[in-house]
Amino acid sequence: MQRTYLAFQHNAKLHALQTVVTAVRSVATLEEANKGLFKQAKDDDHVVVTEQTIFHPQGGGQPSDVGAMKSSDGASFDVAMVRMSAVNDGEVLHFGRFATTSSVFKPGDTITQTIDTEKRDLYSRYHTAGHVLGAAVRHLLEKEVANFDELKASHFPDSAACEFQGLIEGKWKDAIQARVDEYVSKDMPVEIAWWDESDFKANGLERLIPDRKAMGMTDDEKFRVVNIVGAEAYPCGGTHVDSTQGCGKTNVKKISRAKGTSRVSYVLP
Repeated sequence: MQRTYLAFQHNAKLHALQTVVTAVRSVATLEEANKGLFKQAKDDDHVVVTEQTIFHPQGGGQPSDVGAMKSSDGASFDVAMVRMSAVNDGEVLHFGRFATTSSVFKPGDTITQTIDTEKRDLYSRYHTAGHVLGAAVRHLLEKEVANFDELKASHFPDSAACEFQGLIEGKWKDAIQARVDEYVSKDMPVEIAWWDESDFKANGLERLIPDRKAMGMTDDEKFRVVNIVGAEAYPCGGTHVDSTQGCGKTNVKKISRAKGTSRVSYVLP
């Protein structure tokens, strides 16, 4: 099975895209591993696979894009969830429902994808804000907190937070907020780059080199990197705003600690 070309990783401003359908399956016929990717799906819902996609699949801490696909003959498909296949490496599954079951896509059809731009913009703001927060905490505390490291993050609007190894005391909240405010107000550019292992090493970021085999990447493919100029660079497949000011006011909510890790939550207005 051919990997889906992730058009949004190369141009996040694409809000509509014409592409070709490669597969259409009912949810009932999916492998169990893929059925489990969207538990709200009904058996008569469908999955559409296309050569390219502008839909960001849920993953990397970012929610799935939603939207629609339409063909020239009037068939319409509402996209409710997008996930990477659990069975075929690199294949993007668009879960949803056709407007009428008598009018469905077939492989080879040319269709137009459109995303919900309001949600995409919100998710991009949250994702960049999460990187800003991660950079702020690292720059402030990597020498202050024993065994410090960045672990993972959620950029979902209702549960946005960055997790760190080490215990971050509540007294740091105001300093973290001040550093986040500084990075946002500086309007730092957010740039997309493509690095190989040598680029990570040249930038002193060997600790961030992803696992190529685990990602199903070939030896000559490069990793997508999001660089907040003047702050931090992170390997990342998500969507972002053009500069830190695009995040808007980023409020540090609370710092919680458990089992040797700390969670710093945040919210955007």
